[in-house]
Amino acid sequence: MGSFSITHWLILLVVVVIVFGTSKLKNAGKDLGGAVKGFKDAVKEEDKPKIDNHEKTIVVEEVKVEPKDHHQG
Repeated sequence: MGSFSITHWLILLVVVVIVFGTSKLKNAGKDLGGAVKGFKDAVKEEDKPKIDNHEKTIVVEEVKVEPKDHHQG
């Protein structure tokens, strides 16, 4: 009674196909596959660092600043 033999699994498969029909099983398989794929994509998206592909230019001007003479003497 510990494990099922191949005969038990085949009978169970036949009963499931009779009860649910092949089209419902096919749709359920597609839905399950889509859910797993969506989950994998979401996990991959979180692992990737966010990269900003827009180029940014920074312009730096050199300005000379001379100290003012505060002493008038």
